[in-house]
Amino acid sequence: MKPFPWGGLIVLSLAVFLSVTAEMIPTGLLPEMSAGLGVSESQTGLLISFFAFAVVLTSVPLTFLFRRVPRHLLLMFVLIVIALGSVVGGLAPNFEVLAGARIVSGMAHGVFWGVVGAYSAHLVPKEQIGRAVAITTGGGTLAFVLGVPLATTVGHALGWRAPFLGIGALALLGSVMIWMLLPRVDHRKHLEVSTDTAALRRERRRGKLDPTVPVVALICMLVAVVMIGNYSFYTYIAPFLIGSMGVPEGQVGLLLLIYGLAGAIGVFTAGALFGRRPATGLMISLAATGASVLLLAVFAANPVIAIGAFFVWGIAFGVIPTLLPTRLMHAASPAIRDSASAFYSTAFNAGIGVGALVGGFFLDALGLGSLPWIYLLALALGIALLAVTPALTRRAQRS
Repeated sequence: MKPFPWGGLIVLSLAVFLSVTAEMIPTGLLPEMSAGLGVSESQTGLLISFFAFAVVLTSVPLTFLFRRVPRHLLLMFVLIVIALGSVVGGLAPNFEVLAGARIVSGMAHGVFWGVVGAYSAHLVPKEQIGRAVAITTGGGTLAFVLGVPLATTVGHALGWRAPFLGIGALALLGSVMIWMLLPRVDHRKHLEVSTDTAALRRERRRGKLDPTVPVVALICMLVAVVMIGNYSFYTYIAPFLIGSMGVPEGQVGLLLLIYGLAGAIGVFTAGALFGRRPATGLMISLAATGASVLLLAVFAANPVIAIGAFFVWGIAFGVIPTLLPTRLMHAASPAIRDSASAFYSTAFNAGIGVGALVGGFFLDALGLGSLPWIYLLALALGIALLAVTPALTRRAQRS
């Protein structure tokens, strides 16, 4: 039996950490960036949307375009592009240049997420996919545990441009580590049904497309809904902490660190308890997230309850981004894993982009207090969608 590929998965996790940190830097520095760029906080929040919509519009076509490029080389290349986009963003003289840099980084990010989930699945046998995906996506949680709080703290001390330049340098280092330490995989042996046009035409003529497609589509719809709710609130978490909870500006980084540490607990819980039962773990975590956000909405002015709820939110939500791709890789057949990862990335980032837009709209129209309630509506819909997945999964298994 092949040894578990710890080294390769840790490198992938590091790459995820760098990519997610590059994406989410503005969330902790929204007031500073708004003042420095001379635009409103809701307009500054569009930097999250621009990044995310670049992923949405380009992830699937670019993943298909590069479908025969070795995954190892492709991961290294997109991390270099993310690094350059971060450096340009840190040096941007105005909002427009920074927005352009975010769009280019988002395009690379979309290709990255179209590859990285399937890469971890290709490294291990099917019974270890949950464990491998949990380790890889744990880098995203580490971005919230360490990356975003550290970027926020550095931004407060040295200005908002410093974190962009720092993550650019680290992403270049990460590309070198991918080249040197990440094991190569041959993803092309699974391409026949999903990307070979002759085979695909034959399957369509027979009316026999992959039976796992409906389950994958529903999971992607679920992730989009949940992310819309989450990022309608989390994009503007710094103004909420300062304005609604009364947190001093200098302590925002500390609270984001607490949130991130809670998310790390959630990731550990996901891997230890729900790796083989992702649907059960998702239902519990969605319900717990809803309960904590409801407490934040009602008791924002009470520091004890609000900070406790904020911590629980971090734990509960830390489970969700780990179990969703685990559920996806369990559901998708090997022939469509790369495509499923690309569509998952599209749905995830569509949720981020739309969530930032929705949050900005309600922030201007109804104020900070409305944002948790938008999240609660999205969570309710997400729970309803999750309840439907077992029936579609059973149908796919019968097929």
